[in-house]
Amino acid sequence: MNDPFGSISPSEAIAIQKELASRVVKTGTVDSARYIAGVDVSFPSKGDIGIAAVVILEYPGLNVVEVSRECGKVTFPYIPGLLSFREIPLIIKAIQCLQNYPDLIIVDGHGLAHPRRMGIACHLGLYLDIPAIGCAKSRLCGKYSEPDTMKGSKSCLIDRDEVIGTVLRTRQDVRPVFISIGNRISLESAEKWILSICWKYRLPAPIRQAHMAAGGLPIVTNNSKEIQGVRKSGVRIS
Repeated sequence: MNDPFGSISPSEAIAIQKELASRVVKTGTVDSARYIAGVDVSFPSKGDIGIAAVVILEYPGLNVVEVSRECGKVTFPYIPGLLSFREIPLIIKAIQCLQNYPDLIIVDGHGLAHPRRMGIACHLGLYLDIPAIGCAKSRLCGKYSEPDTMKGSKSCLIDRDEVIGTVLRTRQDVRPVFISIGNRISLESAEKWILSICWKYRLPAPIRQAHMAAGGLPIVTNNSKEIQGVRKSGVRIS
């Protein structure tokens, strides 16, 4: 795939999304995965300096084995629906530093649950050609009914008569998350994976760890102890 992250205009970015959307593979089970990556990007000063974090967890124990971070200036403006063009260049640089390549990527953001069916999870999954899941904290588009309060309860996220994702309760009496296909995985399989990697928190472990890494917070294990001896690439300035 050609690099879609050069100097382009918002209208060109939208055209790229529309062209790429047909390439997303919406099937696959990902029967086994040793390494699962969580991906998040933060902008501490609310400006154009971003920190991308990719955290690799070993499944099923969910122990963190590697952390890679990339800090740099972004050139694409903040436009809802086009965040992949702003964030993915830093994410890719962080991924290129990894020694343990992921079998599955969980992205803090949307996949098919996007007005043009091309959220950041789809874009990253296509670019890397690996299974990817979008897991977002809020809705970007579509309508849904609130799922029951029990863990594992869910409802369909629907836009223009199309199921574009799942509204999934990962903890009892806690707000649901919005799950959607990124690439090379079915929605049913994506739901199962998300539930299997949520411990006592609302967000799945890979995203929670990536969020902390992107914000400069300590990385912790699933028993709340700070990790020692994990390979870290450090924060590079692009």
